[in-house]
Amino acid sequence: MSQLPRLISILTLLKSKRLITGNEMAGKFGVSLRTIYRDIRKLEQAGVPIITEEGKGYSIMDGYTVSPVQFKEEEVNALITAEKIVANTKDAGLISNFANALVKIKSTFRSNLQSKSELLESKMHVFATKNKTIQSDALADMQLAMTNFSMVQMDYKKLDAQQTTARKIEPAAIYCYDEKWIVIAWCHLRKDYRTFRMDRIKKYQVLTEKFKDRGFDLREYFSSCPDENMRF
Repeated sequence: MSQLPRLISILTLLKSKRLITGNEMAGKFGVSLRTIYRDIRKLEQAGVPIITEEGKGYSIMDGYTVSPVQFKEEEVNALITAEKIVANTKDAGLISNFANALVKIKSTFRSNLQSKSELLESKMHVFATKNKTIQSDALADMQLAMTNFSMVQMDYKKLDAQQTTARKIEPAAIYCYDEKWIVIAWCHLRKDYRTFRMDRIKKYQVLTEKFKDRGFDLREYFSSCPDENMRF
């Protein structure tokens, strides 16, 4: 990759992440760390407000905007494919939020890519499985609760239970298995981490009460999982 395309790619990468190290960028673009340093200086000289955090990496000043991203046809195709897959999930909130986000992304497509994306959309289909599960719409709120460290109060019904139980949880991680969204959370009732299927949450409320990060590591959690399909 020549310097100009690399500079544009670095700028896009800085806008897409909160913080990224020079070594990460060097590995991604296949260049030396010294080259990345030179590229960063060139971007700064061009007026890009790059923030350097010693020992941590680089970020870009909040509010700085760049020209609309130009998508390649393969990238557009990947988005259309993702749209088809998401449309068959069991979470109504995810379907709606992804559709809204994709409308905004599609508005940046060049006219020829818009035509091709519509053609691909008409010629692709993902069949839903026969496995009927209860619809859920808690995913989006659980994601927000997790990233904002907000407590969640909920009524939860276990698989063979007759009654629901009131739980107050601290969402720590989320994963999807066998088309079911599951939240791993610190449960104040059990005083330990527990897993909760979102389609079994009967009622919930994201509270204003905050919790402290317990440092939960999802990779470590699954490192000794007996099911090989669920190992990282």
